[in-house]
Amino acid sequence: MDAEAKETLHRYLRVQREALRWKLDGLGERESRLPGTPTGTNLLGLVKHVASMEYDYFGLVFDRPAPEPLPWLADDAEPNADLWATAEQSREWVLSFYDRACAHADGTIAELDLDARGCVPWWSPDTREVTLHRILVHVIAETARHAGHADIVREQLDGLSGMRIDSTNLPDQDAAWWSAYHDRLQRLAESFPASS
Repeated sequence: MDAEAKETLHRYLRVQREALRWKLDGLGERESRLPGTPTGTNLLGLVKHVASMEYDYFGLVFDRPAPEPLPWLADDAEPNADLWATAEQSREWVLSFYDRACAHADGTIAELDLDARGCVPWWSPDTREVTLHRILVHVIAETARHAGHADIVREQLDGLSGMRIDSTNLPDQDAAWWSAYHDRLQRLAESFPASS
């Protein structure tokens, strides 16, 4: 049962990874880096952040630290350094970094049982003792959250939307339908008073 449960969790993690990675397909350096929100959320930064998270949660937590330096996570790094790519960190580099982080995480998942113990040093003392099961659930939730951010940013860039190119999980409608749908929701929202 544990092997089946672990494979199910791992499959859900892989699906979310693919959804996040797909959001960079077909984009160049500029579009991959453009901030899509006032807080600077950008596609390349999201992938760099999730890769770093995979290295930490499936690496450091289980005494299997990343085999490469992660200076953007150091205590003296500038705020949000893991949420954007430097000029030297190309789109290809970030995607390769993500692949390496996922491979490292997959090694931990394959080698450990779901009840394997770990410690998340940056969590509070009353919650930092964890199992692989808990970390799998945590990272699935975090990856899905950031894949959702990426959905919005990518749609704002060029209209690409959905979970995967072969399965968007959206109604199959043309641009005119979507425009009318958007306008309908806009009119509905505007029929209510603005909050003060």
